[in-house]
Amino acid sequence: MMSAWLYRSVIALRNSLFDREILRARRLGWPVVSVGNISVGGSGKTPFVVMLGKLLTQNGMGVDVLSRGYRRSTQGVLTVAAEGSPEEFGDEPLLIARKLGCPVIVGEDRHSAGLQAEEGFAGANPKPMHLLDDGFQHRQLNRDFDIVLINREDLDDELLPSGRLREPLTSLRRADAVVVSAEFPVERLPKGSFQVWRVERQMEIPEIDVPVIAFCGIARPSRFFSELRQGGLDVREEIKFRDHHRYTEDDVKRLAEVQKGVPGSRLVTTEKDAINLGAYLEKLGPIVVPMRMRLAEPEAAIQHMLDVISERRDSA
Repeated sequence: MMSAWLYRSVIALRNSLFDREILRARRLGWPVVSVGNISVGGSGKTPFVVMLGKLLTQNGMGVDVLSRGYRRSTQGVLTVAAEGSPEEFGDEPLLIARKLGCPVIVGEDRHSAGLQAEEGFAGANPKPMHLLDDGFQHRQLNRDFDIVLINREDLDDELLPSGRLREPLTSLRRADAVVVSAEFPVERLPKGSFQVWRVERQMEIPEIDVPVIAFCGIARPSRFFSELRQGGLDVREEIKFRDHHRYTEDDVKRLAEVQKGVPGSRLVTTEKDAINLGAYLEKLGPIVVPMRMRLAEPEAAIQHMLDVISERRDSA
């Protein structure tokens, strides 16, 4: 297994090669806005991409989303069909396509995915823009604005494989905007020219007056369970699966058995898990709790982003 020291050295070398333009990023015809993080999962990229896409659409932009399509069984560049499966497209691209209603293109090569979007959706909007999902480490593609989401836990974490960090905190200096929660201690961020954007995560927890069996396959499950309790739910059981888990018949039987052991209870899960349940969703019938993000001062943030993009495109 690679040590944290060796991992740090590899990351530093790779970033240095891109910074010095020894390795060159490829450019697309439309502006690219990257939404990423520095840790493995759990930062809220998907709800942020959905929120950002809606804000840009309200400002007259036409957006598409470029994604790797993590853990999909297919290969090559594909346009996500909203009625498709996570096996075909990946769970998060499918969720984005359903919630945002814009073109979502998956591909190992995000430059090729962008080219397909530009060929397939040219003329659909006079102000087109790519949103690059999970793009902070994907430096092969040139971006016009870099947004990075960071958790409070990232401040005291370690690099892979010892911890969950993909890059050290100093990498945030590459960002144009760093997105944090309202209570985040911004004084602990490295000094840089980035703006700090505050967001509020909102789980839309319904009123449920019976015991709850909560289950999920996400990066930070304890946060989900904790927020359910804070929302007033009587969580009797917590069932964790690994992130991006695809549910099987045995999983469904297990969940049904646990529910049977708590008379009158309801199953509760996340939107991503609802995607990964696939055909089992209707059979199991869980209550699906949506996650929303609200950006503080969204008009100022979007205008700043558009100004930076315009300046960089003019000088390119």
